[in-house]
Amino acid sequence: MSSPTFAVAIMAAGKGTRLKSKRPKVLHEIGGKPLLLHVIAAAKQVVQAGDIYVIVGHEADRVKDAVATEATHFVVQAEQRGTGHALQEVKAFFTASAITPPDHLLVLSGDVPLIRPETIAAIRDFHLREGASMTILTAIPSDPTGYGRIFRKSPESSEVVAIVEQKDLKPQQRSMREINSGIYAFRTASLFEQLGSLTANNAQGELYLTDVAMLLVKAGEKVVAIEANGGVDEVLGANTIAEIMHLDAAMRLDTARRLMAQGVTIFRPETCIVDADVKIAADTVIEPFVQLLGKTAVGGDCRIRSYSVIQDSTIGEGVTIRNGCILDHAHVADGAILGPYAHLRPESYIGESAHVGNFVETKKVRLGKGSKANHLTYLGDAVIGSGTNIGAGVITCNYDGVNKHQTTIGDNVFVGSDSALVAPVVLGNGSLIAAGSVITQDVPEDALAIARGRQETKPGWASSRRDRLRKS
Repeated sequence: MSSPTFAVAIMAAGKGTRLKSKRPKVLHEIGGKPLLLHVIAAAKQVVQAGDIYVIVGHEADRVKDAVATEATHFVVQAEQRGTGHALQEVKAFFTASAITPPDHLLVLSGDVPLIRPETIAAIRDFHLREGASMTILTAIPSDPTGYGRIFRKSPESSEVVAIVEQKDLKPQQRSMREINSGIYAFRTASLFEQLGSLTANNAQGELYLTDVAMLLVKAGEKVVAIEANGGVDEVLGANTIAEIMHLDAAMRLDTARRLMAQGVTIFRPETCIVDADVKIAADTVIEPFVQLLGKTAVGGDCRIRSYSVIQDSTIGEGVTIRNGCILDHAHVADGAILGPYAHLRPESYIGESAHVGNFVETKKVRLGKGSKANHLTYLGDAVIGSGTNIGAGVITCNYDGVNKHQTTIGDNVFVGSDSALVAPVVLGNGSLIAAGSVITQDVPEDALAIARGRQETKPGWASSRRDRLRKS
């Protein structure tokens, strides 16, 4: 016999009215990426991307754009009439697309970003073992207010007789603490058979997917519940900005613990912001108040000092990043030293054992092995060889007001302080640029270039001037 087929439907159509935000609810971020992307990432570890159906509605195009690279299907719920209506649209999508429905359908919420693949797999496996038509993932929070409650046949039974939404609870039912997480597994044929029987006879005037539980029980089919074993935060959604920040803090602390378990030292992890997709190798030290964002990858034996912000960058082995450095889409090779207060903008490639010092800014630059730019310098649209020294206050004048131009500096070049290199210009290997020069022409290999006004010194002129001023 072939294995039963599973697909995942993710609810992502809601407005999130209580957030008081113009942004779609599922596009609010924790751990450096939208809530919905966390849910999709977890689902993709259980089923293939082609078996994931994201239900979109409010600002559907914006949500689609945000997750377009995930290769999932999109089901449009143009009018949001409740969770039951959302699954009606999924059923219609299968029919219209001539897609054979899966044997079973897992339903996830797009605003439950801490859901783990292990939990999704657990509800799937429990659903199959129980031979259930519907399986509900539950939790028991300290305060269940706002969530639908689960009513079992008995406290020891896995079987469920009803799910009652908060607004529809009777006074005597409000003491029940086991909540519906909004995450389910269905036998698809049983689900689709009952969707047409849903009514909007409730406080919200919506079609509740939870009512399917009662319909299935009445039809004599098995409805069961399994409590999540990953903690309450794993299955709770977010309805306010404060709740989103609570989930963000939980995810970041979990990320820090995971990295520390892998040999990374993080001083005061509660002060650091480390996004969920960041990778750090063992024996690297992260000091307090560091931000590591996006898909940043840090090699081993590095030290990143306080107040540095590093986004979508790659850091090699044995790199020292001193206080207050800003890196954005940069690449730093092994043994390099940055900062303090260096700013590496996109397409900055810092070579092995190179130095980029305090108040140096780079953009679209390749700085070669062992080269140094230690003080108060701007390097833009430049290719710089190995062993080259860039003096304090040097700038590459790369922009003429219309176009950008490149500066090429060879190996073992010495550029004196306060020089301006007016691109396009080439400095040959071993050349030397005198301090204070404005270089507008190419400099051959091993040549000295001086481009400044000649100094004239007049002995005694200053004292004579002072005497004249005193007499006048």
